[in-house]
Amino acid sequence: MFGLYIFILYAMPSLLGSPELASKLSPATGMKKSLGADLMVLFVHILPAIIMAASGLLQLFPQLRKQYPSFHRWNGRVFFVLALSGAFTGMYLTWVAGLRLSDIGAMGVSFNGMLIPIFIALAWYTAVTKRFAAHQRFATHSFILVNGVWFFRLYLMGWFVMNQGANGNTNKIDGPADIAISFLCYLLPMAIVECVLFAKRSSKTSVKWMVTMFASLGALITLIGVGSAVLLMWFPRIQSVFDAL
Repeated sequence: MFGLYIFILYAMPSLLGSPELASKLSPATGMKKSLGADLMVLFVHILPAIIMAASGLLQLFPQLRKQYPSFHRWNGRVFFVLALSGAFTGMYLTWVAGLRLSDIGAMGVSFNGMLIPIFIALAWYTAVTKRFAAHQRFATHSFILVNGVWFFRLYLMGWFVMNQGANGNTNKIDGPADIAISFLCYLLPMAIVECVLFAKRSSKTSVKWMVTMFASLGALITLIGVGSAVLLMWFPRIQSVFDAL
């Protein structure tokens, strides 16, 4: 859904000769005043996410990893390159182009961006040195970090739905709930990954059940967030594109 949203909001207007429409309808702020180099960086940052969304998901299937190892390796390289590009262009857009609502509100996504190259380097190094258990661990964390902005949208929309409106949120994304979500949106899934890996190593049934409940809670939060983001954020903007075209 996120990949489709990106394609319709950003790629379709450009392909149909109306790139200014993407800038007009984009939720991003700070770019409205310019259609120059910063807008080009925005497109370079956003459009590869369509490929990266599919590329990252394909890395998670055990059958593909076992039956098509060459595809897994090359697809992983594509994912890593696009992820690094997204991290660096994202930091540029946030702190150079001014694509942020507030300084404190941008701290969570900036820390997310700084962690991406670190975990990608660890995932690559452990793959090259054939430490595949460690590689899977770091690659999974890389996948979560790269999708941090996706998780943020899900958590934020899910938070609005559960509270029937804003609660600790501001228009500049610098309220206490906003700041907490900007960090938890990737730290919580990463914590779940570590708990799952710990449960796999543990021989205690109680540990496995506790982690199962914790992971199920994370899945429920994600499910609520996906439904909320589709209905409240993505679908209305997709409809706006079709109305404008």
